[in-house]
Amino acid sequence: MSTKKRILFIANEMSPYIELTEFAEIVNKLAIKSNDTGLEVRCIMPRFGTINERRHRLHEVVRLSGINVTVDNDDYPLQIKVASLPNARLQVYFLDNEDFFKRKFVFNDEKETFYDDNALRTIFFSKGALETVKKFGWPPDIIHCSGWMTGLVPLYLKTVYKKEPVFAHSKVIYTIGSTTFEEKLGEDFAKKAIIHNSLKEKDLDIFKDATNLALQRGGATYADAITFGAENVDKKLVDEFSKIKGKKVVPFKGYDTDLTEYLELYNDLASK
Repeated sequence: MSTKKRILFIANEMSPYIELTEFAEIVNKLAIKSNDTGLEVRCIMPRFGTINERRHRLHEVVRLSGINVTVDNDDYPLQIKVASLPNARLQVYFLDNEDFFKRKFVFNDEKETFYDDNALRTIFFSKGALETVKKFGWPPDIIHCSGWMTGLVPLYLKTVYKKEPVFAHSKVIYTIGSTTFEEKLGEDFAKKAIIHNSLKEKDLDIFKDATNLALQRGGATYADAITFGAENVDKKLVDEFSKIKGKKVVPFKGYDTDLTEYLELYNDLASK
């Protein structure tokens, strides 16, 4: 009997929990449709403070919590919460940490100032997501990353985590979306993102500008396949990645797409 193919969505937004761009709704629909078509689906996202735990029925997964995630030589406890996606029989896991996510706003404070720890929050989430999958012991065939906050994940999968048995057969997709911030994550972002001694600074050269563009360019560069998730993607990224040798590229087909192009991509990659 054939085993179900497994797909993991790692995203910094997903409807109905948090909607920063229109792609949040696409992630929701993709998870449900993938599940309905026979794929085994799990989702991971940050537990931003704007997410109402009571309304969405989040509860802590004690057996998974208790991981410490080291970022820039400091240890941060990782708390994992879970909820069932409304109208679907699949689970969404929320990564939480008191220092990084228990605040009333997402990436900017009440004065619209970009949080000065967004770099650490991004690295913590990226590393934490992969450590969570290790804790699951649940090997995904496909890992679909979306949102600039997931830009480091393809790099980590191809370097630090490439010998981890749980990721041995995983193929990674990165969705390039719209530009949502103009600030920088700091001059030392790339240095902070070196989470293991197997990583070298040159591996992170593509991220050194620490901009929205750099995060998305890095994610797309290290991914096995690329999709476009918005109409207003930065022209530099469109020119660079629309036709890139050796990678399957799926163009943006509108927010009313029936998602066939994504499912075909999942099946194509999972069969290789």
